[in-house]
Amino acid sequence: MDHTYWQKQANNQALFEDLLWSRPENKRLAGKLLVVGGNLHGFAAPAEAYDQAAKAGIGTTKVLLPNALQKTIGQLIENTEFAPCNNSGSFSKQALGEWLAFATWADGVLLAGDLGRNSETAILLESFIGKYNGLLTITKDSADYFTNQPAGILERPQTTLVITIAQLQKLCTAAKWPTPIKFSMLALPLAEQLHQLTNTYAVNLVVLHNDLMFVASGGEVSTTSMPQTESWRIKTAAHCAVWQIQNPGRPFEALTTAVYSTCKS
Repeated sequence: MDHTYWQKQANNQALFEDLLWSRPENKRLAGKLLVVGGNLHGFAAPAEAYDQAAKAGIGTTKVLLPNALQKTIGQLIENTEFAPCNNSGSFSKQALGEWLAFATWADGVLLAGDLGRNSETAILLESFIGKYNGLLTITKDSADYFTNQPAGILERPQTTLVITIAQLQKLCTAAKWPTPIKFSMLALPLAEQLHQLTNTYAVNLVVLHNDLMFVASGGEVSTTSMPQTESWRIKTAAHCAVWQIQNPGRPFEALTTAVYSTCKS
């Protein structure tokens, strides 16, 4: 079988070095990122995403949190904005206006997670992806919201999911993908499935499995050796968001280089 779609990247040698040398030196030209996440009981994910985006070289980042956190956080995180929440302290449906307004300001949006389990937030997410057409990166529990109705996210252009193999399994099961995604999969069978998935759907996929980071976009696949850490999804997702903002129209190259950048940071 032809495996020319699969490229292997060393974690100390970028596959696409031209992206490293062509980065914007002026912060004003390095892009604007909106990080969305948090609930009354936790905001570690958006806070870490903010820090990681800075390390990845973003120009400006805003963080959008539910207003239940306003008294707790204040200006603990720079450039923090707040949107309406429900009684449980998660984003409410009424937050859609703020989400869309700040997304319009940004060059890309990162749904960082810690959203909490809430049916109203699920409705908000579905509404947001239906109205926002820009660059979108999704990770942690933000991705879990789409397993019940996967078509909307799988078929959405300019969308990247940074997820675990378990989340990929749930997503593919919900989408009735014909080949089961298994925890026991070796690198080649998983690369083949990611190749086929991203040939079928518009979504980009970034998945860590057996200490290999898989990037799949438009049928192309790359792998990079990366040990699993507790916060790998947030770190990787932040770098993916930044590199895509700075390299529009080159998602595979940007995401593969983002993984290299994550390894080096």
